[in-house]
Amino acid sequence: MKEEIEIPPDHPRAESLMIREKLVMNYRLGIVVSQGLIAHGRGEAFDYLLGERTIKPAFKAITASAAAMLLAKHPVISVNGNSSALVAKELVELAKITGSKLEVNLFYRSIEREIAIKRALIDAGAEEVLGIGNRASARIPELSSERRKVDVRGIYSADLVLLSLEDGDRTEALRKMGKNVIAIDLNPLSRTARYASITIVDNVVRAVPLLINEVKRLKFKSEKELLEIVRRFDNEKNLGYCIGFIAKRLMEIKKKKLLYPETLEGSS
Repeated sequence: MKEEIEIPPDHPRAESLMIREKLVMNYRLGIVVSQGLIAHGRGEAFDYLLGERTIKPAFKAITASAAAMLLAKHPVISVNGNSSALVAKELVELAKITGSKLEVNLFYRSIEREIAIKRALIDAGAEEVLGIGNRASARIPELSSERRKVDVRGIYSADLVLLSLEDGDRTEALRKMGKNVIAIDLNPLSRTARYASITIVDNVVRAVPLLINEVKRLKFKSEKELLEIVRRFDNEKNLGYCIGFIAKRLMEIKKKKLLYPETLEGSS
């Protein structure tokens, strides 16, 4: 029998625990795979280092991402199990306001899982979901994983792809195809973060709503203004700022002895 866990709203880890429960529920529905639970845990560790908040470099990346999506002629939002479980409704809204297509793309692919994710997106308000079954008949060159299978109407012909919780191989391959890639990744050291055109170092549950708001804010800017926003953004420098933020925060925590003071004594 499935256990129902009631999380007290005043619990100091309430939000994090609710996200975990949502992932577990979607695991039971066949949307999330066990490996996705591991990936979430890895990302959550980096979120701790960020203080579980959106930092200034992430806001800059979100602004650049919003401008890039508005400039794109054929933007596509790539959806996997974890992103569907956590922000399906928000991804559907983002797709609608940017004119993007939604495409299911999975490392651990099965038709049952594709259909489950498609159903979740439809339930969240999507009118069309690409990349299901034989529709994913095109191939990304130089990629051997199941992620190579893409829809010719979507990722294969896209000029910009937004993805989250990704493996670096596909990010690199998409860049080699000449596509702009926006990545949402809590790990600023990952291959995905380094290969992407723009990397938002933030939790997807915070980043996507903020991206929606920024698209709405920039929607009536001129093409020239949007191009200037994208031109001014330097992904490598921005990742450096993120790493610097984490390093500085850890040193501040050490100095204040906020984390288990007894373990910090004499550890300089």
